[in-house]
Amino acid sequence: MIYVCVPSYNEAPTVGLLLWKIRQVFAGFSREYQLLVLDDGSDDGTPEVLERYTRVLPLTVIRHQERTGYATSVEELLRQAVNRTDRPKRDAAILMHADFAHGPHFIPDLVRRIESGADIVIAEGKLQGEPSRSRRLVRRFAPVLLRGVVSVPGVSDVVSGFAVFRLVTLRNAFRSGPAPLLRTQGWAANAELYERAARHARRVETIGTVERGDLRQRTPRVSAWDTALTLWRSRGSLRHISPPSFAEDRAAAAGRQTEVAPS
Repeated sequence: MIYVCVPSYNEAPTVGLLLWKIRQVFAGFSREYQLLVLDDGSDDGTPEVLERYTRVLPLTVIRHQERTGYATSVEELLRQAVNRTDRPKRDAAILMHADFAHGPHFIPDLVRRIESGADIVIAEGKLQGEPSRSRRLVRRFAPVLLRGVVSVPGVSDVVSGFAVFRLVTLRNAFRSGPAPLLRTQGWAANAELYERAARHARRVETIGTVERGDLRQRTPRVSAWDTALTLWRSRGSLRHISPPSFAEDRAAAAGRQTEVAPS
């Protein structure tokens, strides 16, 4: 089972089309899938759009009455996927945004990497169509702002919000410490998620994708400067989660995953 997890806040113009495009992808890519969408207190037409799609798609909608933020939404969605699976070593969860920046047509490539043995595959996006030069610069240099506090070997784009996880990897990450798993927000939460999950992965891979800023049907919610400032301020929180030895954690993860027969 592939669980496609989509955090959403005021994405009425795009979330329905995104879900339909995902359906089209799986129509030609024969895998079982479920759509999990978390509506984080939207006050536009998002709830009505999602309600229509629950009638025609394998879709579960989780709704917050008040907005809780990106990190909380992402963690709740991924925990839902882990709780639903009965085959965590086979099943996977895809994380992607509702604003159409992430192309559903990349989903088969992500899933095939998991089927070939990867535990985490991160889509490193080449930004296209972003009208704001300042946002392009922040997106480009975001990994630099987190250098020294977040390290996932082989991954350069640690703030990408588009990735797939083998569910046993997430399960072990959730079990390894107290909730919540994610303590940062925005792009920093993506970096935190990847580092925490990668400690329990035997193999982390990346694929090149295109991230389309011009398909977003809303204005950015925070300025480029605020985004950069949030990343910089997150360094303190992220520094506390960095493991003393990534290699040791990776070896321990391999041991944990081989203790149980594959599901």
